[in-house]
Amino acid sequence: MTMLTQQPLDQEDDEMLVPHQELVEGPQPVEVVAQTESTNAVDNQAADEPQASRFTWTIENFSRLNTKKQYSDVFVVGGFKWRVLIFPKGNNVDHLSMYLDVADSSTLPYGWSRYAQFSLAVVNQIQPKYTLKKDTQHQFHARESDWGFTSFMSLSELYDPNKGFLVNDTCIIEADVAVRKVVDYWTYDSKKETGYVGLKNQGATCYMNSLLQTLYHIPYFRKAVYHMPTTENDMPSGSIPLALQSLFYKLQYNDTSVATKELTKSFGWDTYDSFMQHDVQELNRVLSEKLEDKMKGTVVEGTIQKLFEGHHMNYIECINVDFKSTRKESFYDLQLDVKGCRDVYASFDKYVEVERLEGDNKYHAEEHGLQDAKKGVLFIDFPPVLQLQLKRFEYDFMRDTMVKINDRYEFPLELDLDRDDGKYLSPDADRSVRNLYTLHSVLVHSGGVHGGHYYAFIRPTLSDQWFKFDDERVTKEDMKRALEEQYGGEEELPQTNPGFNNAPFKFTKYSNAYMLVYIRESDKEKIICDVDEKDIAEHLRIRLKKEQEEKEDKRRYKAQAHLYTIIKVARDEDLMEQIGKDIYFDLVDHDKVRSFRIQKNLSFASVKEEVAKEFGIPVQFQRFWIWAKRQNHTYRPNRPLTPQEEAQTVGQLREVSNKNHTAELKLFLEIETGQDRLPISPPDKSKEDILLFFKLYDPKKEELRYVGRLFVKSTGKPIEILTKLNQMAGFDADEEIELFEEVKFEPCVMCERLDKRASFRLSQIEDGDIICFQKCPQPQNEEEYRYPDVPSFLEYVKNRQIVHFRSLERPKEDDFCLELSKSHTYDDVVERVARRLGLEDPSKIRLTPHNCYSQQPKPHPIKYRVAEHLLDMLVHYNQISDILYYEVLDIPLPELQCLKTLKVAFHHASKDEVVIHNIRLPKQSTVGDVLNEIKTKVELSHANAELRLLEVFYHKIYKIFPLNEKIENINDQYWTLRAEEIPEEEKNLGPLDRLIHVYHFRKETAQNQMQVQNFGEPFFLVIHDGETLAEVKMRIQKKLQVPDEEFSKWKFAFLSLGRPEYLLDTDVVSSRFQRRDVYGAWEQYLGLEHSDTTPKRAFAANQNRHTYEKPVKIYN
Repeated sequence: MTMLTQQPLDQEDDEMLVPHQELVEGPQPVEVVAQTESTNAVDNQAADEPQASRFTWTIENFSRLNTKKQYSDVFVVGGFKWRVLIFPKGNNVDHLSMYLDVADSSTLPYGWSRYAQFSLAVVNQIQPKYTLKKDTQHQFHARESDWGFTSFMSLSELYDPNKGFLVNDTCIIEADVAVRKVVDYWTYDSKKETGYVGLKNQGATCYMNSLLQTLYHIPYFRKAVYHMPTTENDMPSGSIPLALQSLFYKLQYNDTSVATKELTKSFGWDTYDSFMQHDVQELNRVLSEKLEDKMKGTVVEGTIQKLFEGHHMNYIECINVDFKSTRKESFYDLQLDVKGCRDVYASFDKYVEVERLEGDNKYHAEEHGLQDAKKGVLFIDFPPVLQLQLKRFEYDFMRDTMVKINDRYEFPLELDLDRDDGKYLSPDADRSVRNLYTLHSVLVHSGGVHGGHYYAFIRPTLSDQWFKFDDERVTKEDMKRALEEQYGGEEELPQTNPGFNNAPFKFTKYSNAYMLVYIRESDKEKIICDVDEKDIAEHLRIRLKKEQEEKEDKRRYKAQAHLYTIIKVARDEDLMEQIGKDIYFDLVDHDKVRSFRIQKNLSFASVKEEVAKEFGIPVQFQRFWIWAKRQNHTYRPNRPLTPQEEAQTVGQLREVSNKNHTAELKLFLEIETGQDRLPISPPDKSKEDILLFFKLYDPKKEELRYVGRLFVKSTGKPIEILTKLNQMAGFDADEEIELFEEVKFEPCVMCERLDKRASFRLSQIEDGDIICFQKCPQPQNEEEYRYPDVPSFLEYVKNRQIVHFRSLERPKEDDFCLELSKSHTYDDVVERVARRLGLEDPSKIRLTPHNCYSQQPKPHPIKYRVAEHLLDMLVHYNQISDILYYEVLDIPLPELQCLKTLKVAFHHASKDEVVIHNIRLPKQSTVGDVLNEIKTKVELSHANAELRLLEVFYHKIYKIFPLNEKIENINDQYWTLRAEEIPEEEKNLGPLDRLIHVYHFRKETAQNQMQVQNFGEPFFLVIHDGETLAEVKMRIQKKLQVPDEEFSKWKFAFLSLGRPEYLLDTDVVSSRFQRRDVYGAWEQYLGLEHSDTTPKRAFAANQNRHTYEKPVKIYN
């Protein structure tokens, strides 16, 4: 039992698994994303109704247990053996640790698994209602045969005699276990069983898969996608319409699950985006907008609006005067409240609920002034396809975090939005349209607020048969599974074992509906239409059929692979072609030589015949050498095949020559030619004969090339073949040359000078060795050439690296490229960059490494001389990048690293202006030093003015920095630092005066729910004891210099945790604020409600976005 520590974002979170905030523990998953999207979905893989039972374990003399862990007796549920495992003194924690364990895991067959929902409880024997119980679910298998809670309850609480968990030194533990049988999906064929295929998961794209399946199964939408204009020259990875057409075609005609990589590439996503779990609702909106834009100017323009667009009317109607304000808005989906609503109808009732604007909240009705009014929303029309997004996620103000709402929430098979005489409809609605809808699909989220798994229940033809689309798997499901089991809430499982305590088990259901798609009855014939091949462009049909045929050929090829051996034959021509261009070390890249696919049961003679046909070399002139991998990781021809080996079958020969048992046989074809360049029989080879390969190096051209091979006698000496080598190189016969043996190149280059007067045997030269040679370097040329000899050139080739440099200000664009060496030092690299930029001082260059996964600069630059070599700058985990970002500093980097730079906004006391200052001081400086520096740069209202530094975030003041606080740890990346003069009145606070926060705010209604939005510049204000709002308002108006007419429209409220309580002019303001300073004082403030006249920035926050998630973007 290993402790599952901090969970990744994609996994089920602690809130989901354990309502009491402890972490469910178990072995750490090997693949985080795979774990998320498989185990979370297990509860929906069940084939049968669960079998449930309760096991009670009474442990006497509990405090005297002296074993580290204790197992209960074995009990059986669902035909499986289980037991409870406890650590009475904690599993390395000061808590009772408790797990459910598969009792016979060690004897079960390979590949076993079983799924259970279960709860574990320690019974309170004094007050049973305080029994401590925790529940979870798990797929048990060989690597995770126990699962539960490492920190179940604190030992101090357990052993406290007054608590009731230990009575007469007896502890009672209960385990409620419900077991479901799981379908074996290894052999499952979705197409055969259901007629449909699934979508492959790229890592965390189940949310996208469930949405794509839903859209695909709206045939009118699919037909419109098919009719979007594309051409045969388009590439799916660069065209969203073509990628979607291709995906839909494959879903329609493939027999196996379909990949989505082309589509996500067309979105402009990289691998990193595919491993980020996003939000279905957000992707739906972004994709709809993108397709709507791509359909403009085509035959299918307006399809998105026709299918999904409805309209509602926001109205405010005065009660006592004849004044009404209305605004028509369109929607593609509706967000419905789940919290506090029992079903969809209750959510619609809440959606159109009338809000009364009265008292302090009266409506300003232009010439009528402030009036009592009614405010609400009514629907003008609903779309043919109604998408309902259920607000399963919301912000919990008390816990200051997003939470998932797992409450029971019902939705009908038929939805009548004309009910109660059309109470949801506006007076302008067309009552002749019957708004009766039938349920088409249910998108489900299984998991918690920080991640989980998505899948969809769909009935493609609106028949009674439902299907579950869960990534690659499609299964038939009944209506109960698709509807009732996705309502959420608690699941009750009856006991199967008789006994005195037969109360049903209750488990919170973490899988529940998240999005519903309804189709209007009167439109279903049009929407559930026929889509066949004639709807698909001919070029697309041809392209996709060709892809299908190629895929089938590959499948057939793979299926027959065990009957064949791939023989790769390298020749002198391959060495000539590759050495010095594609490769420099060893002799050949076997992936680029001619390969032959030969049946294993054929004799080697058939290989020779195939080679003769391909290369025109008669069989009798062919001699084949086997390649061997040496201990130093080089790969060289080792020996010729023997006549006995050539008499064997291809399969037998491959097994003899290939210890790795791969399906390949690699050979070198030796061909000797006569003076007429025609093939001749290869010479006899004795043990004394050594086959050597020769490379020629030209230091002037920095060029290495293959010039041929020779047989030499092991007793011979290099000096005896110099004339022959000069002839091969095209040199004069008496040219002085140097010889080097290329020994190895991993992990480092070894190339040693060969003694020309020592025998080959003495120099340990053998078959397949490589000799590099060159003209003897002249002393006058040594400085002229960068790499004067073979070893220095090979060292250069081994380490050279083309680096793409980008300005940090333009991180997507290459500025220039430099050829560098991986062994270059930090100083070498910055010197080369400075030279390229024409900069005299290289120490002013600062470099930042590249993140290979996000394709962005890493957040922290490379410190001065911390990275020893270029390679250290380029390595990112197990990948080597070829990108570095640079910036040119105004002072040398070593100096800068001793300094801290802060961006501070200075607010002038009397002028309506803000000036940004970059303050650079030694890291040990204090806030007081920062303020003194600012005083030298700004104009103060008077010579003795005192300054303070504030931390501002989202238009709220979070902190006043103490003057003695060190600046080293102050972060100005996310928060705004604001400097301002301290007003005189704040310096002389009376004993009953209060300094309060004052913020601007406006109320926004999102989906009929009021939210407070702060804006503008927050400030402090002194309020005096007994001072009324009317008096405070006068001071605020004077401070902010707001004209009377505008100021009369402002409302004033006391806000705590985002909830406004409107104040009257006679209210004493100080009575609302606490007398003592409390942490979080910024959440209690005097709010000034008025319209925001500052320029707007286009940004729509999604209330359902997970806490740590990037927004969904489709770039193309």
